Amino acid sequence: MKILIVLTSHSALGDTGEKTGFWIEEFATPYYVLADAGATISIASPKGGQPPVDPKSEVPDAQTASTKRFFKDIDLIDKVAYSLKLSEINFKDYDAVFYSGGHGPLWDLATDKDSIKLIEDFYNNQKPIAFVCHAPAALINVKTPNGEPLVKGKNLTSFSNTEEEAVKLTKVVPFLLEDELVKNGAHYSKGSDWSSYVKQDGLLITGQNPASSEAVATLLLNTLKAKK
Repeated sequence: MKILIVLTSHSALGDTGEKTGFWIEEFATPYYVLADAGATISIASPKGGQPPVDPKSEVPDAQTASTKRFFKDIDLIDKVAYSLKLSEINFKDYDAVFYSGGHGPLWDLATDKDSIKLIEDFYNNQKPIAFVCHAPAALINVKTPNGEPLVKGKNLTSFSNTEEEAVKLTKVVPFLLEDELVKNGAHYSKGSDWSSYVKQDGLLITGQNPASSEAVATLLLNTLKAKK
């Protein structure tokens, strides 16, 4: 199994002067679930190199067993620091793609042409695509071959409006992800705030929040094994 993990390159939290980036839990947990199952993993981001880390994902309350493992994993930290450029990625080299969240994707991956084409290539060639938390923002401008939004008619989830309200960022983010997905015709559903909730619709796998990271990665793994 060869799996690509995509991280954001965006570091500014709107006009607040605060920083954002990728959420460590939403990278570390899926990475170890997949790597421990024997997957070969590559990491990419729009700009390549060191993707920005959301500082809030480094605070003590946000730590889990996998983030603690990550902070001690010098090889993986180094691998992240030298992420590949999305423009240099060929979908043919991978069996699946996983997009990690954090608020960053709302600003870059939602409109990144390389990312959009990559997702379309994976999906149109029957390869699983997985997203957690804010990462489904990368689906907003993805189209099917007939020009319809990819999410139209699909059962999916993402970071919810109520969770965005809880972190007091509804006026900061460029759009509310739940609303945008619904606007594009998605059948959106969610679980309780901050609890694990995942949806699978064929090759499309989505998770609601950081707590959903492990479940999304496990579903991706099971989907790949079923395809084999």
